[in-house]
Amino acid sequence: MNLQHLYKMQKELDDFIEKTQRIDRDVFKEKGLALMVELGELANETRCFKFWSTKGPSERDVILEEYVDSIHFILSLGLLKGFTAIEKWPVIEEKRDLTETFLMTQDYILKFISQPTEDSYLAIWQCYGLLAYNLGFTFEDVVGAYIEKNEENYNRQRSGY
Repeated sequence: MNLQHLYKMQKELDDFIEKTQRIDRDVFKEKGLALMVELGELANETRCFKFWSTKGPSERDVILEEYVDSIHFILSLGLLKGFTAIEKWPVIEEKRDLTETFLMTQDYILKFISQPTEDSYLAIWQCYGLLAYNLGFTFEDVVGAYIEKNEENYNRQRSGY
């Protein structure tokens, strides 16, 4: 399975949400902010920046679910701007400090929101490839969790979430 399949799934979900919620305006900035929030929630679950605490990170499946929440918004933002030519998962096998990686990712997201170019969009994907590697997630992990969360998102829409 490649990213094109995920883009297709995301397009169908986005269309369903827009119809269900009667969205008739550009929600690019809202989705950009949502991605920022999801990145923060992911960082929070890793606890990588919490030098003051002795508590460890959340369970792997909790961290993976937060990671995948971000993937939904990255795909959705790409769909809004027509940046969907990415075929392959960005594999970046480089050990990096998580705090630095989160900060770098945040910078690229902010840059993309203010100047939505294909290069700034691709940089976000690269950051998420780097995060996946440093969190120990494979493409198969991400796809499996994405599919599961995608169905949950449909169920939430059907139940008035």
